[in-house]
Amino acid sequence: MPLANLFGSKGRLVLCALLICAVIFELAYCQKDAQEQRTNPGRKTKPSIPKLVRSTKKGPRAVTAKPKIKDTPAAPAQTFLTQVLNRGKFKKVGDTLSVQTGDTLQLRCRGKPVQWSVPTYLEEDDDGRLRIVQHERYGILTLVNTTGADTGEYSCYSMYCEDTDCRKEYDKAIKVFVFFPDPQELFVPSSDYYEVIQLRTNWPTLLPCQVTSPGAKVSLHREYPPVDVAVDGTEISFNVKKGFTIHRPRPYHAGALFCVASLGNLRQSSTKYMLIYVNYPMAPPAPVIQASLSSVTVGENLRVSCSVLGEQDVAVEFTWEYPGLQIGRPLYTQDSISSVGGGAARQQCQSILLVDEVRDVDQGTYTCTAQNLQGAKSVSTTVKVVPKAKPKKP
Repeated sequence: MPLANLFGSKGRLVLCALLICAVIFELAYCQKDAQEQRTNPGRKTKPSIPKLVRSTKKGPRAVTAKPKIKDTPAAPAQTFLTQVLNRGKFKKVGDTLSVQTGDTLQLRCRGKPVQWSVPTYLEEDDDGRLRIVQHERYGILTLVNTTGADTGEYSCYSMYCEDTDCRKEYDKAIKVFVFFPDPQELFVPSSDYYEVIQLRTNWPTLLPCQVTSPGAKVSLHREYPPVDVAVDGTEISFNVKKGFTIHRPRPYHAGALFCVASLGNLRQSSTKYMLIYVNYPMAPPAPVIQASLSSVTVGENLRVSCSVLGEQDVAVEFTWEYPGLQIGRPLYTQDSISSVGGGAARQQCQSILLVDEVRDVDQGTYTCTAQNLQGAKSVSTTVKVVPKAKPKKP
């Protein structure tokens, strides 16, 4: 017979009361246990697997920690240049880039930090259109309201830093030549009507006929007599990013020249270039100095010569330093130029320092400096002054 029926209705009530008390006691015990778990984190009801043990089908496998290696500086990330397009798109740039005038040019260069180089026109005329911002891992160059005058070379290069000392790594520069085609201006604007350029015998000469559009056709012309100048790619060559280069200037290249550009129905002339031929020396002069006497008596005259053997029609300038200069003795020199025979055209330039009636203060070092367009060099000699011999008594 069920226990509830044995005790009747009162028995059933007692049994329910006992069951309720048991439930309350169990809940209280569980709450106490949970509180102990919170106050004592070290107590765990279920063992956990250590972090360095990974379970596999074949059983647990211990993974030992690798020994620490001393940190070494990370190799710098390779620098590269991209153009930022609309909607966050990026395009890697090549040697050249064309941006329509009025549009915004935005270049992104990876590196921390990076430095930028822009055309001289933008460096000198900062009207607020150019903005450069360095972020954590890259730099951004932004140029707004662009014009044809902004045409030129843009480059970025990384900086190598040690502590607070940074240096520019020019050999790692990334360059791009940006054209800003202008429907009204085929040449990059210039404020000069004439530009004087020296033709140096030992150096290529550049005529910077810079166009704003890579599609423009450019030719070279002489003003007087009016004639087209041949561009054969060897003696004279053309590069759309630079202009015309005369590789080995000669006297017949001198004169007034200009460029003509054409694109579609538009045809324009450039600035005029006045080319002046200069026989530029191949090297600095090598002077030779010689005194007429290494030991001179008081009252005698002294001559110190300084001569240079060099190329024909190359000017040499002489300057002197001598002991008498300290007391204000004036400088007297005789300068001359004479041709020297032989296969090649040579000449000898000479400067002679004259010291009349030598005194004790004229003793010391005499230095001659010879200078040409390529540089200067100095040579010296020493002169001793001795007193006059006393006349013998009869």
